[in-house]
Amino acid sequence: MQQKIVFIGGPGTGKSSVLRYLDRQGFKCMPEISREVTRAAQKEGIDQLFLTDPILFSTKLLEGREQQFIDAQNSNDRVIFFDRGIPSVHAYMRYFKTEFPSIFMEKSKEYRYTKVFQFLPWKEIYKSDNERYETFEQSEVISDFLYNAYAELGYEIINVPFDSVRNRCNFVLSHL
Repeated sequence: MQQKIVFIGGPGTGKSSVLRYLDRQGFKCMPEISREVTRAAQKEGIDQLFLTDPILFSTKLLEGREQQFIDAQNSNDRVIFFDRGIPSVHAYMRYFKTEFPSIFMEKSKEYRYTKVFQFLPWKEIYKSDNERYETFEQSEVISDFLYNAYAELGYEIINVPFDSVRNRCNFVLSHL
């Protein structure tokens, strides 16, 4: 049976670093797509699409993450890692106190992940950049919203300890 493993956590918590390490080890990995959506909007002159039109941004994320899930289902890979999942979309909408269509919850219930690993905010590794505009303090609050969104859907959430990228990967792999 195929395992679909999703990484959750606020911005700058180390999810992408662990995902890149797993990718180099030969695992199938689905990257975070919000940066792609943000860059595409910036090319069109919209600095932060999420802040300008949160529903459009979130709809694009939902579509992209749904496609990632379908692509994973259609692959022969036994283990696939996702940098954020479908429920992360409505978690962010709740964080920003933005009403969202029911399709966001419906998709979160339809597409189920095997395991959820949470990366907690870690001040020592947090960095902001052109696509990451949140402060560390906002990352902490977002992390809570993400946890609640997945817990509400009945997921057991495994916290990844603060450690080196390699040790964090080994921790994740040891729980599969």
